[in-house]
Amino acid sequence: MDIHATKVGIVSCSGEEKSEGTICRLACRKVLDQLRPCETVTICLPLFISGGEEERRFASKFPTITVDGCEKLCAAKATEKLSGKPSQSLLIPEILRKHGFAVPKSRRNYGPGEAPAIQTVAEEIALAVDKVREKS
Repeated sequence: MDIHATKVGIVSCSGEEKSEGTICRLACRKVLDQLRPCETVTICLPLFISGGEEERRFASKFPTITVDGCEKLCAAKATEKLSGKPSQSLLIPEILRKHGFAVPKSRRNYGPGEAPAIQTVAEEIALAVDKVREKS
């Protein structure tokens, strides 16, 4: 890549039908706001898919990490189709399994019980950001 990455785009799952999608969005928000605020930007998946030129242009010029809540891989597939292969793709169920977390039952009502899983997923995303930035 000929452009030094000052920012990494994070394309998050927007699905609300599964609790993994909620974990995905909450963890990505934590990365954007707390863990890597100066190194990351969010790319709105629905806007990206519907023709958002700024999002597509950013994703074609800078590295992106896709974070999907299920095996449909909507974020990864859309990013690859519309702007090029993501620098890294993460899948929430894999991260939860890796760290021994059960999938939360609720899709919306998250409390202290879900905080460790969300934090762990956010840390995995932050590590992916670091790896992508090291390569660029």
